[in-house]
Amino acid sequence: MRALRGVASGYGADGGIRKAGAGLAAAASALWLSLAPAWAEPVVVAALGDSLTQGYGLPQQDGFVPQLQAWLEAQGEEVTLINAGVSGDTTAGGLSRVDWTLTPEVDALIVALGGNDLLRGIDPAVSRANLDGILSRAAARGLPVLLVGLEAPGNYGPDYKAAFDAMYPELAAQYGALHEESFLAALTAEDDQATALRNYMQSDGIHPNAAGVAKIVAALGPSVQALIARAAP
Repeated sequence: MRALRGVASGYGADGGIRKAGAGLAAAASALWLSLAPAWAEPVVVAALGDSLTQGYGLPQQDGFVPQLQAWLEAQGEEVTLINAGVSGDTTAGGLSRVDWTLTPEVDALIVALGGNDLLRGIDPAVSRANLDGILSRAAARGLPVLLVGLEAPGNYGPDYKAAFDAMYPELAAQYGALHEESFLAALTAEDDQATALRNYMQSDGIHPNAAGVAKIVAALGPSVQALIARAAP
């Protein structure tokens, strides 16, 4: 009975053991809390796009998504990227598959579509409506979005160019999304475009080579980090 009383009151040898055990438990709990961020689940980001996202013409490891994954990991980000790029896809194609792209584990979305709309001369109003549909699906899920645009060439006329170029920043503002002006900005910003074409593009003049992708990733990477920060719990 005395021993039991000692345990209950916290005195005596048994009480000392109980206190030591409690101290060890507290220390273990503190250690677990300090390590918890390292054990946290990575943020899952789906990259919805076309051949630029998919990595057309490149070995798998040299494509946009694998290079971006490696770049983010080098920055210490806990992230898993899903390559939801389909070569030849338009904004309509992206809209048609966004619902099954946004699986329950997806925490954030990169949208990089519009290049094939340009190649086909699709009315910017149609492209805008498709992008609006994609962003609305993400908003319904409460997912942060990075919307990556493209700059239209002038061969369709100034009205087409103005409407196409404006849809990206305007939709980003409407939905509170992050925005990058152009997927290819890191390459088109080069002073010598002839050299840039030779050094950073594949022979088709449309798709970047591995070195070009690396420049694109370095330019877009900080915005993707901002997206991850928005998605992190």
